[in-house]
Amino acid sequence: MTFVVTDICIMCKYTDCVEVCPVDCFYEGENMLVIHPDECIDCGVCEPECPIEAIIPDTDPAAAQWLEVNRKYSEQWPVITRQKDPLATAEEFKDKKNKYEDYFSPNEGEGD
Repeated sequence: MTFVVTDICIMCKYTDCVEVCPVDCFYEGENMLVIHPDECIDCGVCEPECPIEAIIPDTDPAAAQWLEVNRKYSEQWPVITRQKDPLATAEEFKDKKNKYEDYFSPNEGEGD
């Protein structure tokens, strides 16, 4: 089992989860984070840290579509191991729907 980041993260990119990850399996895109499913040790400490509940276990039925997104982009984006400020759009976008279709960017973030 692993945890995945869902589209709820898009345009928010809170990084509270990154700070507590013991294996540094988070990767940073321009407007979201992803978890490398092969590096995640299923400790679960990241899930309760996300203030907008964008992280779910892969056993959740809603996780299926996000597992491959997390895998693909964790192999392209730089690792992030320290907490940063959320995006300036976080408050405005935290409850928006269809964020993957409307706002997802495949561009990499800064990383560490």
